[in-house]
Amino acid sequence: MSFKTLLAYQKGFELAMEVFQVSKDFPSHEQFALTSLVVRSSRAVCSAIAEAYRKRQYIKHFRSKLSDADSENSETQLWIDFALACKYIDQEKAIELENKSKEIGKLINYMINNPERFGSK
Repeated sequence: MSFKTLLAYQKGFELAMEVFQVSKDFPSHEQFALTSLVVRSSRAVCSAIAEAYRKRQYIKHFRSKLSDADSENSETQLWIDFALACKYIDQEKAIELENKSKEIGKLINYMINNPERFGSK
């Protein structure tokens, strides 16, 4: 099995790509600020899930990496809030992205609370 088969990874990847597409419309002066921050944090969710999967034989490492993924997911929500407040995205898009992020958070937390289902011992 591959980390790519994990639903949390798949949904995280989809959200990261959607965030990337949306961020293309942010003003150019945000390129090294909000744009890079929201893209980085959304991608880091997937990265941490992949790392967690490879560390799954060690339950504490598995949970630690998943905790990192959860933190990055929360950070992504923060940057979405800033994008809305700055009027770079509308309320509807912000809610859509936030709901997807919340779903990913639930999947990550399920993995944290059920490590044995993912090969941890």
